[in-house]
Amino acid sequence: MELLIIAIFLCAVMLIIYMFREAFRDEVKIQLLKFSNFPKEIGEFNIFFISDIHRRRISDSIVEQIKGKADIIVIGGDLTEKGVPLERVANNLKKLIHIAPVFFVWGNNDYEVATHQLRDVFNLLGVNELLNKIYYINKNDKKMALIGLDDLTQELPPLDLLMDQVDEEAFKILICHNPETIHSVPNIDKISLVLSGHTHGGQIRIFGIGPYRKGGIRKVHGTILLTSNGYGTTLLPLRLGAQAETHLLMIKNENSDQPIS
Repeated sequence: MELLIIAIFLCAVMLIIYMFREAFRDEVKIQLLKFSNFPKEIGEFNIFFISDIHRRRISDSIVEQIKGKADIIVIGGDLTEKGVPLERVANNLKKLIHIAPVFFVWGNNDYEVATHQLRDVFNLLGVNELLNKIYYINKNDKKMALIGLDDLTQELPPLDLLMDQVDEEAFKILICHNPETIHSVPNIDKISLVLSGHTHGGQIRIFGIGPYRKGGIRKVHGTILLTSNGYGTTLLPLRLGAQAETHLLMIKNENSDQPIS
């Protein structure tokens, strides 16, 4: 009996160590996304997407993996949470802004901090806040529209009016913290790509079962939805079956023969 208890205890310790390591992985998933309506003139456009940083410090390993490879960086909400020093948030952003222009949408936990102080950091460092806003990127006379929406915990504006303002000819990317937001967006099938986080992929999945679907890419209402497992954790710095991740998205036309750089 004593040996059994010792064995169970050792297994439990090993499991916790494994879950801790999964929570602090520095993985950049390289994902190629092809669209029939992506302008060939643009060639290839690369987005580094990171969500749900929470209490984590962005590692130098992440920076090295994406340096020189990302055209823009998108933070999909929950950059911070209650109790995280503002200096840590600023240091995370400083690492990112040296790589490429940074765009940010709000998550539910971001509203736990003094939002005016967070905005002061954004203004100081040149982070683009997409709060129910459309931002156009022009390349080779073609447009891409970044549409950033507030978190579902906040009052969203009339989305039909916002979506009517989007240039019909632009390649449209919607960024929202909570993937459930897409069910509130009219004519979502006109959006080519949605970037979201929030769920942490369930964070701890027992025999593959968790409170949320595991992160990944799927088609919803005619649009491609990426839901990330996220970079940080909530409550406990532990993960099981939904390891921490970030994404380097390489977007191009489905008929393009241009090789991936």
